[in-house]
Amino acid sequence: MIGNLRPMEIVLILLVVLLLFGAKKLPDMARSLGKSARILKSEAKAMKKENEAAQQDTSAQQDASAQQAAPRTIQAAPGDVTSSRPVNEPGQQTTKN
Repeated sequence: MIGNLRPMEIVLILLVVLLLFGAKKLPDMARSLGKSARILKSEAKAMKKENEAAQQDTSAQQDASAQQAAPRTIQAAPGDVTSSRPVNEPGQQTTKN
């Protein structure tokens, strides 16, 4: 809609606003609008930081729980036969001699 306005129409709108509110109130209105914009911007930044911190906390908790839940495997060093033991495959039965 704003793209359809010609420069003369914009000037006419500004003139009507000036007549309605008066020259004394316009700076105060602009100042309060600027303060509101700064407050909104700072609050948006604070919410973004809180969200990032919360995401980091949840990812750290997920990493910790994943490390605890992972099964531990103990592997012998290559060539170490002293700690080797036979492993029964599923479906195999062992017989004692």
